[in-house]
Amino acid sequence: MSGFSAAWLALREPYDLRARSTKVLAAVSAALAPLPALTIVDLACGTGSTLRALAPHLPAHQNWKLVDNDLGLLARAANASHPRARVTTTPIDLVRDLEAALDGPLDLVTTSGLLDLVSDSWLERLAIEVAARGLPFYAALSYDGRVAFEPFDPLDAAIIEAVHNHQRRDKGFGPALGPDAAKRTIAMFEAVGYFVVNAAADWVMKPHDRDMLAILFDGWASAAREVAQQSLPEIATWLTHRSDALSHEKSSVRVGHIDVFAAPIARR
Repeated sequence: MSGFSAAWLALREPYDLRARSTKVLAAVSAALAPLPALTIVDLACGTGSTLRALAPHLPAHQNWKLVDNDLGLLARAANASHPRARVTTTPIDLVRDLEAALDGPLDLVTTSGLLDLVSDSWLERLAIEVAARGLPFYAALSYDGRVAFEPFDPLDAAIIEAVHNHQRRDKGFGPALGPDAAKRTIAMFEAVGYFVVNAAADWVMKPHDRDMLAILFDGWASAAREVAQQSLPEIATWLTHRSDALSHEKSSVRVGHIDVFAAPIARR
């Protein structure tokens, strides 16, 4: 269950790729290097960005099972390719049929940009199911609540607080974890006896990243309006200030994300 448009996924993919932690990627690669062939399931695959990012770091002869409930995105994901990868796509509702996504012989479970959308209970279910199968787990790009703006605006903190409250609404999995997703993921996998490697994987946007910044500013303002913690004039003022800075190429933003790799102790 991705809930994102193909256009948005295409816009963010270069930022995701640059943000992914090399430390966590190295841990994934090292853990799987001894295997001559891999079978990987990617949950909420979108258009296949995890495959494109991760496949170069893994051994040859990879079989990827790409899972999503959005048939349009899944059709695009079917065209995801890498010289080492064989791709199959499977439509699955991860709320109802998570276990079906994990059925069959697997060597790795992956996902990107999903866990901040899921509930604590669904994440616990995922951790239990992954651990019951003794599988390693790589989750990239979970938002962790850190946003740093340049230049500063006095309304920044209030807007982001409203965004966090909006993120915690039900996104289809129950009340979403939002900025708490990464720390809960780490805690849950440690609780089931896994070792965990994690590191920052921040989006960094400079003044020339106008399209990405404009989408973020509009999205954050829209979320704040829906939550209605601030008045509409306050939100409009914030968006005007942010848009003005962007038009004068004076706007930079860092958005905090965390990458996580968790594996059974025996796979360390």
